[in-house]
Amino acid sequence: MSAFLTELKAFEGRTLTPTTWGPDEVNIPMIRHWVETMGDTNPVYLDDEAARATGRDGAVAPALMAQVWTMRTFTDKMANNDPSQVWTDLIATLDGEGFTSVVATDSDFEFFVELRPGDRVSLTEVIESISEEKKTGLGVGHFVTTLKTYRNGDDEVVATQRWRTLRFAPKPAEKPKGLRPRPALNADNAFWFEAAKEHRLVIQRCSTCGTLRHPTGPMCGACRSLEWDTVEASGRGTVYSFVVNHHPRIPGFDYPLVVATIELEEGTRLVANMTGVTPDEVEIDMPVELDWIDADPDLTLPAFRPAAREEH
Repeated sequence: MSAFLTELKAFEGRTLTPTTWGPDEVNIPMIRHWVETMGDTNPVYLDDEAARATGRDGAVAPALMAQVWTMRTFTDKMANNDPSQVWTDLIATLDGEGFTSVVATDSDFEFFVELRPGDRVSLTEVIESISEEKKTGLGVGHFVTTLKTYRNGDDEVVATQRWRTLRFAPKPAEKPKGLRPRPALNADNAFWFEAAKEHRLVIQRCSTCGTLRHPTGPMCGACRSLEWDTVEASGRGTVYSFVVNHHPRIPGFDYPLVVATIELEEGTRLVANMTGVTPDEVEIDMPVELDWIDADPDLTLPAFRPAAREEH
């Protein structure tokens, strides 16, 4: 057991909230507000005769209102006074280790005695257990379970409530990854990026002499023709050269970033990211095959991964 958990476990059994009487007696106006809000039409809560017809001495408060009668007043809450030094020390201990956030997780009520208008209710709260460190969707933390005991003026136990909260260290907010830089689109290259959105890798071809070219351009470098069309690449090639980028870290990219010049089996070359491979696994002349990076709804780019080995 860690030193911190031992420190937390020392709080078990200690009184978190000393016996505290509720600010108001059980009363009909608050019961009426409650049942109207909850939509509970049981007449025993507001009508003495209806309650007597069930064997009771008169109207009773809904059992779930036990907690209502002991709630701190608005003035008390605004004063921000902790119920006890134990409470102050427990929160300080958790805060000191980064467990600064809290969320209620469950409440288990058990009822024993019905309350009637005129009753006064007290609350005593004891720390029952504190869990070891747990990993949750909200973050790492400790579950703190307390036992609340509600009593009436005759010192009868009206209800008990096991109240569990998670005191946790919130996960760091994830910064948006950001978008990859946008390509500079023009009349000479827009067709290529539009094909990429359809997961088609095309190569520009001179319509006059058949020469393939990339990067795209308006004129054939071999015959100077301005006429062109495209052919679809097979997606197979080899690594002609590569670099591994570590810095600067530009939003939209994962690092370390392998950027390779790929020689397609059609003979043209293009620069693309490598996927499915670590930097130390990349080699010159490595066979690769086409992959796709759907960076965002407006940008899809070809990438290359190690070619699958053929089984014989």
